[in-house]
Amino acid sequence: MATLVTPTDKAVEKKSPPVTDEKSERKQRPRVDEKFKIFSGTANEPLADEICNFLGMQRGQAQVIRFRDGECYVQIQENVRGADVFVLQPTCRPVDEHLMELLLMIDALKRASARRITAVVPYFGYARQDRKDKPRSPISSKLVADLLTTAGAHRALIVDLHTPQLQGFFNIPVDHLFASPVLVDHFRKLALPNLTVVSPDAGGVERARFFAKKVDAALAIVDKRRVEANVAEVMHVIGDVDGRTCLIIDDLIDTAGTLVKTAEALIANGATSVYACASHAVLSGPAVENIRNSVIKEVVVTNTIPLTAEANAARTEKGGKISVLSIAGLIGRAIQANHEETSVSKLFT
Repeated sequence: MATLVTPTDKAVEKKSPPVTDEKSERKQRPRVDEKFKIFSGTANEPLADEICNFLGMQRGQAQVIRFRDGECYVQIQENVRGADVFVLQPTCRPVDEHLMELLLMIDALKRASARRITAVVPYFGYARQDRKDKPRSPISSKLVADLLTTAGAHRALIVDLHTPQLQGFFNIPVDHLFASPVLVDHFRKLALPNLTVVSPDAGGVERARFFAKKVDAALAIVDKRRVEANVAEVMHVIGDVDGRTCLIIDDLIDTAGTLVKTAEALIANGATSVYACASHAVLSGPAVENIRNSVIKEVVVTNTIPLTAEANAARTEKGGKISVLSIAGLIGRAIQANHEETSVSKLFT
């Protein structure tokens, strides 16, 4: 038998309740429903614990270990027969490992006779590969959607897809949540003067328009030309930003190259200060250094993805520009609504 490395399962460890956002601190009655369970892979266990704390329940016990060659092994360590099960796992770095964990957990739950399995994917990897932009290239996001269905997922709950049309790639129901309510609350409290919400590209206009309406702000768009993957050249600003505070809103920040160039274009067009926010803090490559050296005053992200060690160090350093908000309450309420078969539309406002 192959030798196993140290298990990465942390579901059986006892942890103190994490700090959550204000909404998630509401008292919830302890749950004793044995047919309602939440499991988590290893991608973002702190978020899973926050959600379980919000719902007043314990995280399901599961073991995730790896053979020395990297092969993943999963075992569900409690009875799930006839249960309504939710599996939380963002497919963040390392993307393929975390995706495989999710598929194996779903398959294990299916074979253990769970009544319904919902894949809770706070960050859906491969979402940017949603079309054939070059000859002989795959539509990777469609393939991943099919894999989730084939593994045995009955529903999917996803936060801020790169494009909303990706819901059509799934042959199962999808609840598409937006992190905007959490971000809107934060910037309402800041009460930034003469605020203009900025979309960094044409594809994000709908997201920016919704945000601008909620905070009663003007709207601007940055026209850009993408030179190659992860490299973008900003062209010009559509809208008046002269003498105004600008807030750039996007779904994710990868290398932060687009973000930094957008901020520079806004300052060049007369903006007095620039803030930024995004749902997913991918922050790969030189992202943290780009943000640290940029003209941006603050970058606000949510905890759909755990921060890298470098990003977390930048967040805690004096004068750090990165802030993190929790969406545990938002996802927790969506999970509760799914389990109780009630509407989730109230979570979009």
